[in-house]
Amino acid sequence: MNPLIPQLQSLVGTAHVLFEGDLGAWEQDWRKRSRGKALAVVRPGSTAEVAAVVRACAAAGVSMVPQGGNTGLVVGAIPDDSGTQVVLSLQRMNAVRELDAANLTVTVEAGCVLQTLQEHARDLGFLFPLSLAAEGSCTIGGNLATNAGGTQVLRYGNARELCLGLEVVTPQGEVWDGLSGLRKDNTGYDLRDLFVGSEGTLGIVTAATLKLYPLPAATLTAWAAVPSMEAAVHLLGLARRQLGAGLTGFEVMGQFALGLVARHYPQQRVPFVADSPWCVLLENADHESEAHARAQFESLLEAAIEAGCVSDAVVAENIAQARQLWHVRESIPLAQAEEGLNIKHDISLPISRIPAFCAETDERLAREIPGVRLVNFGHLGDGNLHYNVQAPEQGDPQAFLREQEEAVNTIVYDQVLRHQGSISAEHGVGGLKVDSLPSYKSAVALQMMRAIKRALDPRNLMNPGRVVRI
Repeated sequence: MNPLIPQLQSLVGTAHVLFEGDLGAWEQDWRKRSRGKALAVVRPGSTAEVAAVVRACAAAGVSMVPQGGNTGLVVGAIPDDSGTQVVLSLQRMNAVRELDAANLTVTVEAGCVLQTLQEHARDLGFLFPLSLAAEGSCTIGGNLATNAGGTQVLRYGNARELCLGLEVVTPQGEVWDGLSGLRKDNTGYDLRDLFVGSEGTLGIVTAATLKLYPLPAATLTAWAAVPSMEAAVHLLGLARRQLGAGLTGFEVMGQFALGLVARHYPQQRVPFVADSPWCVLLENADHESEAHARAQFESLLEAAIEAGCVSDAVVAENIAQARQLWHVRESIPLAQAEEGLNIKHDISLPISRIPAFCAETDERLAREIPGVRLVNFGHLGDGNLHYNVQAPEQGDPQAFLREQEEAVNTIVYDQVLRHQGSISAEHGVGGLKVDSLPSYKSAVALQMMRAIKRALDPRNLMNPGRVVRI
């Protein structure tokens, strides 16, 4: 037994240091693309225990991999295969510490599941607007570490915009208490923003103070068929003008992506899937009344049909129908997984450039990899596409991934760069994109990132090999 293990057991309890048996839940990534081997999985129950574990690992020269719900998509929260890294799971630290109604803030621990926070806020009459498909298992610490996005970014912003303060354990095992609920604090460098999106490479987020909002009086959902990506962008412009801040969701979905849902989940009703190359899911949150929200939606859709950017549309009549429509959208990644291994892309582009990007990239991929199938969907309202590539119909998905991933990524990422976009919008860099980053991010930016990493984690013990290599 490694001598570090009994020391860790003394710090957090024998039951919370796992080093034997099947540790696949912590060692394998969500997409089952990679599996590592941990020295141990340690599950601290408090910030003080996290700090003590970090100090012990640092003294032993052992690198650490912070982990939340392990729902990430870029292989950023599992150990390497050396058997020498400690996975530091924050799942036991799941308390809601305080809700300040007057300040519209809530302070939660890093292991709090996103859906638990959403429900806690809703029960008290508030909205925590971060929303994504993995919300039933992803955790707040992971959301902040990757600066998660989701379906309401165009109204409320990414996780970064929802965070006011952090509590962080540094690579030296010190605790920075920055749990401020202040909207204004100009006292030097914004350390909060430094740790948000750092993917556990600079320190371990143990708690956060987050923004809340009043619950809207009504939230309505509409589904529209559009003839082209250009029409979807036109509809977005109309929706922004007519709904203003009430527009909280604007999702675009390609016909093939929706066809996968219809194929693998035939019990779901997928509107207009056979009739239109694209569909759009819109959400309107109104602080006046449901009648007002419905009137706004109907006016918008009438104008869109008259303008030719919508061919057909439906507005959900009740919450159950709205949930059914959102369930179709959220089932696309699951249906794609059922279809077989695929090459995922989480890209962002200026919205005005998206139609040209799709047309050019679709054509180039079809020309260079005949039969390739494109699963294109995402958050058009904030310029984020999940531009995923599936193997040809009769192809071997595993062979396709093995033989074509590098070529596909080069095509897609080169096009993203040409259209002034980013190769990672909301999933992060992790270990999957770390070696692609130097080709698509400026040398000056990478130099500054490495300088920050060296300054805060000079021994490279925090999630090494992720985000940026030093």
